[in-house]
Amino acid sequence: MRHRALGPHRVSAIGLGAMPLSIEGHPDERRALATVHAALDAGITLLDTADSYHLPGAEPGHNELLVARALAAYGGDADGVLVATKGGRGRPSPSAPRPGGTPIGSWTVNGDPRHLKAAAEASLRRLGVEAIGLYQLHKPDPAVPFEESVGALRELLDEGKIRLAGVSNTDVDQIRAAHRILGDRLVSVQNQYSPAVRDSEAELRLCAELGLAFLPWSPLGGISRSSLDGPSRMRDSRFGAFHAVAEARGVSPQQVCLAWLLARSPAVIPIPGASRPETIRDSAGAAELVLSGEELGRLDGAGVKAEAVPAAG
Repeated sequence: MRHRALGPHRVSAIGLGAMPLSIEGHPDERRALATVHAALDAGITLLDTADSYHLPGAEPGHNELLVARALAAYGGDADGVLVATKGGRGRPSPSAPRPGGTPIGSWTVNGDPRHLKAAAEASLRRLGVEAIGLYQLHKPDPAVPFEESVGALRELLDEGKIRLAGVSNTDVDQIRAAHRILGDRLVSVQNQYSPAVRDSEAELRLCAELGLAFLPWSPLGGISRSSLDGPSRMRDSRFGAFHAVAEARGVSPQQVCLAWLLARSPAVIPIPGASRPETIRDSAGAAELVLSGEELGRLDGAGVKAEAVPAAG
């Protein structure tokens, strides 16, 4: 497994997004634990979770508790694993009242500093650690000044309750603001980025410039839904190039997608979700898949054209 920089840490080039283990359609606990253990066995040392990864209306923290149980039950060496969690979002019951007529099934956002500090302390207890390795603001709250939400992260850092901080679903201006407030204790940005969704190019370039890790969520967008397509259909897909390269290489389209993301910039550390051991084992293999310049050119041109992202200087 290759590794990349995440603040002062060197973590696996591929992480595990643990959300599918706790939301709708999640596996039973036995398979969920086996999935985390398969990730660790494959050399993955970055686990991504959040307090809001649970079924609507359920108590917060199902996924954090699951990750903690998986680590406690792991038979190997998990000392170098970095657990990243997030706060600032919620999943209310569909029957619960929501301000502003929020649609049923939606996720809420709460960036109030008091809420974020209480949420971080609850996450710390669920994870069973002295300090959270990486704590991220899940989403900016339009009702709260962004600087105030980030200020709560600074207080948590100063109090020793979290060791490093990150932000998620942010734009260039917000990343720069967070960097001014947190300095080198800001280490990550977690935005959606995939073959189908490339509108965080500017944010990715800024992360490379500032030396921040860029953690794409839903990194397989454009690939997952067509993963079961046969060869005759995949070539007609908007992202058929990923399938064609995969067929030529004898690997999965998902593995090609993750290898393409890794080639976008040294700042990128994809965090694909998984709910089966075999899925995360396949994703982990992308760390060793090096694509040629010709292949990368074909993949860059699939769907929406993306410009090359320079490495951090």
